[in-house]
Amino acid sequence: MAIPPETEAQILRYHHAERWPVGTIARQLNLHRDSVARVLTQAGLPAIKLIHRPSAIDPYLPFILETLAQFPRLRASRLYTMVKARGYPGRPDHFRHLIAHHRPRPKHEAFLRLRTLPGEQMQVDWGHFGHLEIGKARRPLMAFVTVLSWSRQIFLRFYLGAHMENFLRGHVAAFAAWGGVPRVALYDNLKSAVLERQGAVIRFNPTLLALAGHYRFEPRPVAVARGNEKGRVERAIRYIRDAFFAGRQFTDVADLNAQADAWVIEQAGARPCPEDESLSVSEALAQERGRLLALPGDAFPTEEIKAVSAGKTPYVRFDLN
Repeated sequence: MAIPPETEAQILRYHHAERWPVGTIARQLNLHRDSVARVLTQAGLPAIKLIHRPSAIDPYLPFILETLAQFPRLRASRLYTMVKARGYPGRPDHFRHLIAHHRPRPKHEAFLRLRTLPGEQMQVDWGHFGHLEIGKARRPLMAFVTVLSWSRQIFLRFYLGAHMENFLRGHVAAFAAWGGVPRVALYDNLKSAVLERQGAVIRFNPTLLALAGHYRFEPRPVAVARGNEKGRVERAIRYIRDAFFAGRQFTDVADLNAQADAWVIEQAGARPCPEDESLSVSEALAQERGRLLALPGDAFPTEEIKAVSAGKTPYVRFDLN
């Protein structure tokens, strides 16, 4: 950050006329001491070198650094006990302050911004939106949310539970609303999509594979602990919570879904498309539709199937199964 000329003049005056040290000038002018030292160096003064004063912790630094390299999350209180047992005479509060400067910092991971082609990918997830009291039953209100990765078109449908049948119904309704199917569907490791995973070996839910075969798309799970790979649907769920669901009144799930359908087309569809800000999301969807796979002649069956047991007498109580 550039320092204004009047501040540079103050620094030089305090240094030459008042004989203030660098630290005093920095505190009084709310500047970093390196900024003050830079101004003085640019004015022709010799570079100011920090004087290292001996500290009681110096003999123990090799042990401290070696221990922190092996256990980077070790608490300062525990490390103080270990160093104290080896003869360190200092106080714990001062020790904690010194350790903060020597503790290894985690390396920040760089993420490449993911881009997709029109019609290439959708991202799918469930969102939990509390519970509904229906008679004497308390049912979870779950939102099936999927987003087309290029246009950012949202499909939103609420269900009473994240059952597999509702998972299938959400897909079928989304494809019908978009008038086509993207080539890839991205999931995290939810049980409706992935039954088991060992490293790169993945066992998909066979019902999801049947759905994918019917609509000709590829189910693809994201890597473990890599939520950024499906950040578009996660941001969409946060957007739905804040811009649609917060403070909303509805009579039942059907009424809520009718309001959601209108909101997706009107408010959510009117926002700018991040891939091309000259277009709205609805206009981008109109362009993306031409790149989607065609719908099959019939919709995938989504009826709930329950196995029941019967004894020798051919009599089944459906309310007990």
